Formats: sequence, C-alpha cells, structure tokens
Amino acid sequence: MKLIECVPNFSDGRNLSVINSIVDEIKNIESIEVLDVDPGKDTNRTVVTFMGPPEAVIKAAFNGIKKASELIDMRTHAGEHSRMGATDVCPLIPISNVSMDECVKFSKILAKKVSEDLGIPIFLYEESASKSNRKNLANIRKGEYEGMKDKLTKDEWAPDYGKSEINLKSGVTAIGARNYLIAYNINLNSVDRKLASDIALDVRELGRARRDSEGKIIRDSGGKIKRKPGTLKSVKAVGWYIDEYKKAQVSMNLINYKITSIHKAFEEVRKQAKKRGLRVTGSEIVGLIPKEALINAGLFYIEKQKKSKAVSENHIIHIAIESLGLNDITNFDPKTSIVENRINNQSYLINLKVNEFSDEVSSDSPAPGGGSVSAFSGALSASLVAMVSNLTFDKKKYFKRRESIENIGCKAQKIKQELNNLIDADSDAFNMIMKSFRLPKKTTQEKEIRTLEINKATINAIEIPFKVMELSMESL
Repeated sequence: MKLIECVPNFSDGRNLSVINSIVDEIKNIESIEVLDVDPGKDTNRTVVTFMGPPEAVIKAAFNGIKKASELIDMRTHAGEHSRMGATDVCPLIPISNVSMDECVKFSKILAKKVSEDLGIPIFLYEESASKSNRKNLANIRKGEYEGMKDKLTKDEWAPDYGKSEINLKSGVTAIGARNYLIAYNINLNSVDRKLASDIALDVRELGRARRDSEGKIIRDSGGKIKRKPGTLKSVKAVGWYIDEYKKAQVSMNLINYKITSIHKAFEEVRKQAKKRGLRVTGSEIVGLIPKEALINAGLFYIEKQKKSKAVSENHIIHIAIESLGLNDITNFDPKTSIVENRINNQSYLINLKVNEFSDEVSSDSPAPGGGSVSAFSGALSASLVAMVSNLTFDKKKYFKRRESIENIGCKAQKIKQELNNLIDADSDAFNMIMKSFRLPKKTTQEKEIRTLEINKATINAIEIPFKVMELSMESL
C-alpha cells in the first residue's frame, strides 16, 4: 500500500471547538488515520499529524485547509509562533511505496486545488520548491501575515499558485514535500549532561566552534563563528540529562534518515562515547518511525553478525530493536511505534490463525475465496524456498555460493510478503465489486457513475489474481 504522512499547521491553538472541527474534517475521509493533534496556547497553533493513501491524504488535507479558512480569521490572529496563514504550512512526507518525486506531484495537485477552490495564494517549499530561495520555509514566511500584502506584489515573490493578492481572512499557505524527521535519543551510562553535550557537538552536522590555543572562539572577518563540522550529515543534536530515567542522553533529530540512518547515528555515538570512557546502553524513538528505517538497521546488524538476510520482515525488525536497545528505558512496540502499522485499515485475513482462516473460507460468505487461498498457497511455497536458502547458507559445502543462495532467499521473502498482502487484497476486490453494484441507478448520471465504478472494480478484481499467478510463477 502507498502511504504518505501529512503534518498541517493550523493557526489556532486555543479554541478547541475550531481545532476539533478541523480534525473532524480530516478524520471523515476513509482510510485516514489521525496520529496526533498537538495544540499550543502560547503559539496559538495546532500541529495535526495524519496518514493514509495519497488520494485520501490530498482529500483530507484539502478538507482541513478549507475548514480552517472558514473558521480562522488571520486579521485577528496573534501568537508566539511565526505564521502567514490560517493553514500556515502543509508538508507531505513519503512513508511507504511512495517516492519523493511522487510526493512532489501530490503536493502540486493539492496546491492547485487549494488556490483555485479557496482563493488562497500558495508557495511551494522544500522538495517541491520552484526556486532555490523558496526551499527554506523561513524565507517564504519572512514578514509573516502582516507583511504578505506587500511581499506578494514583488515579482520575485509571486505565488506558485493563485493571484499575487493576499487572502485577507486566510492569508497565505506553504505546501510541499519533505523527508521524514526521526526524533532519536541515545542513552549513556552517565548522569553527566556535559559529556552528552560534548558528544552532541562532535556528531551534529553544525559541529562545534573552532577555538585558538587559548580557547577563544575563532571568527572570520565578518564576525561569523568558524566551525569544525560534525561527523553526521542531516543531524541536529544536543546533550541533556533526563531525571525520569536518571540518564544523560544525546538527543538527535535525524532530518533525513536516508542520509544518516538510525544505526549509523547509534554506532557513531557509541564510538564517541567509548573515547570518553562511556558506554551506550540503548536508545529510544520519540514518536513514530518509518518501517524502512528499522528494516535498514536490522539488515545492517544481521550482516555484521554474518547471518543470512533472507529472513522475515518481523525477524529483521526484532534484530533492529535488540541491537539498538530500543527497550532500554521504555517499551518499543512495533504495532504502535512503526508508522505503517498505525494505519486504521489493517489487513484482516493475514492476521488470522491458520485454523481461523480455514474456518473463514469454509463459511457461507463468498469472500475470502479461491483468490485469497491461492495467494496463501503461493506465500507458503515462497516460504519453503526461503527456508531451503537459510538451511543452505551456513553449509560448508556451499560456502562459495553463499551470496547467490542468500539472494534467492531474499527474493523468496519478497515474493512471500507480496503474496501475503494479496490475501486480503483479493477479498477486498470482491467486496468492492459488490459495493459498486449497490450504487444508485435512478438517474442517467448515477447510472454512468455506477458503470464506471463497476468497470474499475472489475479490472482490479482481475489484476489481483493475475498478480498472484505471476508471483507464484516467479517463486516456482
């Protein structure tokens, strides 16, 4: 399933009625999971985090922006946080099976609809930015709501979508695609905040100030501090002491986990701690983490252990959790802490026990039927291929062929996972056909819509078993 996350910031953190109305508009879209609602009274701003398939996210984001434009009047707004619109910023973040390029396209679809339907000028930012000076949100927001009327009249600040006129009630909104930020803390066997801060200065991308032989900070001719860059790119870090845990921590924001992964950050802090006579005892994820980040960490440690990577996704995640010590101070539950696992339309059939699945198939309901059973049979076949790969991997007789044996096992695991996903997909496809046949057909328009939906559902119901056949053939 394609999943993206959306984190719109709305310019009201005090009126719960307004906040709840906006969140309800988002929740009302099918397949959307609201993960967090964080209002701030002083900032007078609410950050909403939700997730779902791309089309659903675009609908939900538009609904939230529309409701904010109806309920929030920027002419009377005041708060500590910088802002320029009723919906100040709305980022889209790729989570699963979605590329950044696709997210950029989705952000432009949303931006166009908001500008055309709601009359709000839109700036594209981050990965969607049309100009280099618009990549950084702070540049766009400079001048805030009060300065936008004049700013929009300047050629260099013409909006990407909409007229060069401020919407007096709703202001201006920034929409764009960006990477997922992981909040990650690494625990030390110490209560010394200064030691944690010293490590943070060495690892963060900004680094530390350069000093002369007398310990004075070195500055350039313009008075700017000269810095020694840190060892980790796209990382912000500080050191602190948490009384609740009785531990010092290196607290990090991994701005782009594809540049600096959690395992790379963990290993670097462990290296720096050792230099100072310290030991890393574990780590914690604050909030949620994309599955890919944990999978990459698990594969890294499996490779270090010289074990076969042709194992199940759950096993890879388990290795990551244990290797990073994610249960050191708090309990890390993959069901609630991995982004993809929080989506509300979790698969049903794949989570049944084998006897429960066979009971469900034998009931008087036409779904699940042959398609789901075929997908399950194919998944078992691929599992057997992976099993033989893992049994052969450590055999001395085949040591020279380890790489090709492991590759076969990894392919089998991938096929198994895809077929497992199709167990529910086939049943859902049948239900969609039945749903389309129940659509109203009184008027000519209703008949046309019904015919289109039946055709779309039928094509989908054909493509899924065909995919089962293709994957089973590949497994064979």
